[in-house]
Amino acid sequence: MAAVIPETEPFIRDAVKTKPALLRQDEAGVSLGSRMRYLVYAPFRAAVQRGTGVRTSASLGAASEETVQRATRIPALARGPFLIVLDGLDECDNKDEVQELVDGMLAFFSDNPFIPLRVFIASRVEQHIQSHLNVPGVCLDNLVDHCSDDDIATFLDVLFKNEMKRNPVIRAYILEYGEWPRPKQRRKLVQHIGGSFIFASTVFKFIMGSTAGGSSSATPMDRLPLALKMNPGLDGLYAQTLARSQHLPHFSHIISTIALLEAPLPTSGIAELLGICTYKVVNVLVNLQAIIQVPGTDDIPVTLFHTSLRDFLSSQRRSGRFFAHPREHVRLFLRCLQCELVHRQHGAGSLTNPSERKPAAAYALVYSVTHLNQGRSLFKSAELHPAIQLCRETLELCPGAPELIESLARVTLIHAGHTGSLLDLEEAVSLYREVLESRPSSDPDRLSSLNDLGHALQDRYQRTRSAADLEETISLHREALELRPSPHPDRSSSLNNLGCALRDRYQRTGTVADLEAAISLHREALELQPSYLYHEWSLRSLAIALHDRYELSHKLPYLQEAIFRCEELLTSHYPIGHQHRLKALNGLASLIQKRFAATRQAEDVTYIARLKAEAHQLTPFTNKT
Repeated sequence: MAAVIPETEPFIRDAVKTKPALLRQDEAGVSLGSRMRYLVYAPFRAAVQRGTGVRTSASLGAASEETVQRATRIPALARGPFLIVLDGLDECDNKDEVQELVDGMLAFFSDNPFIPLRVFIASRVEQHIQSHLNVPGVCLDNLVDHCSDDDIATFLDVLFKNEMKRNPVIRAYILEYGEWPRPKQRRKLVQHIGGSFIFASTVFKFIMGSTAGGSSSATPMDRLPLALKMNPGLDGLYAQTLARSQHLPHFSHIISTIALLEAPLPTSGIAELLGICTYKVVNVLVNLQAIIQVPGTDDIPVTLFHTSLRDFLSSQRRSGRFFAHPREHVRLFLRCLQCELVHRQHGAGSLTNPSERKPAAAYALVYSVTHLNQGRSLFKSAELHPAIQLCRETLELCPGAPELIESLARVTLIHAGHTGSLLDLEEAVSLYREVLESRPSSDPDRLSSLNDLGHALQDRYQRTRSAADLEETISLHREALELRPSPHPDRSSSLNNLGCALRDRYQRTGTVADLEAAISLHREALELQPSYLYHEWSLRSLAIALHDRYELSHKLPYLQEAIFRCEELLTSHYPIGHQHRLKALNGLASLIQKRFAATRQAEDVTYIARLKAEAHQLTPFTNKT
C-alpha cells in the first residue's frame, strides 16, 4: 500500500514503532484483524483525511464539493476509490481469524462509510464466511448464477486456434478431415470441464501433449477422447469437506439424493422428496458450501460447484463411505410415488397447473420412471408390495390415466421377475396393452409403449414359449425402430431390441435369415457409437449371435469376430473388479478353445491358460472345492 499511496507510509511507520509486534508472525497476541486495522485501515484513513480534508465518518456529514476536489492531493484518488482484493479466503485454516477479519472490515466501513476504499473478496462462501457477509453494505454476487460454459467455450476456442497455427500435425489433420475438434466434441469437452478454468487449462495441456514429455507418440486427436475421462483431482477436497457433516442425521440420504437426482431441487424439494424437514437438509449442507452451492432462498436449486463431485460420489472406489449406492434409486422411486400420491390427493389442479406444483411433485411426475429403471434390478421383494400399493392408490384417484397405468405395469413386471408369478406377468402385459391402445401413432409416447409391451411379451415368451407372443414382440420392435430413423440418438436401443427378438425366433425355428438379420442389426447398433450402456449391450448381443452363426456354419470369420467382441467387452466394460468379469473370462476362454480346436494355433493354448488362471482367482472358494 505504501508503494501505491506514498502518503500512507509515515502512518504505517508510526504504527510499527508503537506496536513492534505487528511485524512478528509468531506473536500470538496480534490477530490478522488487528494487523489490518493498524497497518491498513488506520493509515489509509489518516492519509485520506490529511490529503483531502474529506471527513470519512458518517457522524461528521458528507464531504463538501470543495474538499472532494482536493482529492487530487492524492493523485491516485482522481481515478476513483482504491480496491483491496482478497482471494481464496475460504482456504484459510483458522476460521475464527477469518471471522474476526471480516468483522473488523465491516466495523471499519460502518464507521467510515464515505472512505474511498472498497474490498473485493473472491471466495467459496462457506458458512463461517457467509454468516458474517450476509449484511447490509455487502454486495454478494453468486458466480454460479453466471454460467461460465460460454466463457469456457470461448477460452478453448482461442487456445485451439492458437495451437492450430503452431502445430503442423493439427493443420494437416484439418486439411484432410475437416474441422477439429468437431462441435459435438467441443460441447462434450465444455460439459466435462464443468466451469473450471484451471481444469480447462489442464485438459488442454493434456490434449496437446504438454504434460506427456517427448516420449508420447499420440497426437492431439488421439488424446482428445482420453481427456473426456480425466479426473480434475478434487477427490481429497471432496472427502475432507463431506466429512464435516457425515455425523449429522440423514447425511447419507441427502448427499446420495443430490448425486442421483436427474434435475436439481431446492432444499425444500429435497426435504419433501426424502420426507424430512427442510432445516435438516440445510443443517447438513451448510457445512458443505465449498463443494455444493446452497442458495440463500428456497426457490433456487441446490447445485454442485463442479460436475466431478457427482462422478466422485458415483464411484465406490473413489468415494468410499460417501458412495451414492445405486440402491438409492429404489428409495427415490418410492418417495416419488409417495409425493405424487399426496399431491393428487390434494386435487388435480396441484399437478395440472405448473404454478401450483411443489418442486418434489413436479420432479416426481417427470423422473420417477428414471429412478425405477436405474434401480429395477436392486429392488427387494418387501419394497415392491408398497410400490404396487402406491401405484394402485394413485390410479384410483385418476382412473384411466395412461402414465399411472404404465407406472403400475412397470412395478408389476418387476414383481413378476422376483416372484416368478405368471399372474403378475399377465397383468403387466394387459396393463401395457391398455396403455398402447390409448396412444395413437401420432402420440410421441407411443414409442415407449411399444418398447414396454414388447419387453413384457418377450418375458412372457421366455416363460410360456408362445409363438404368438414372440411374433407380436417382433412386430412391436419393428414399429419402434421405424419411429427412430437414423440419426435418432436411441436408434441403437431399438436395433438391439429387434435383433434379440429375431435371434429368439431363430432359436425357435432355425431360420438362418433371422440370425443373419440379428447380426446385421447388432452391427448397425455398434456403428452408431451408442452410449456406454447400449455399447455393452450391443457388444454382448453381437458376440452371442456370431457364436450361434459359427456353430451353424463353422466358418472361422464368425468365430474370430465373436472373440474380438468378447475381448472388447472385457477391456471396455468388464475391468478387473467388475461383477461380470468372471463370466466374461469363461466365455472368452470357451471361444478361444473352439478356435484352437479349429486352427491348432499354439499361442491359443497359452491364451486359454491365462484366462482360466484369472478366472480361477475370481471364482468363489465354495465353487473351487
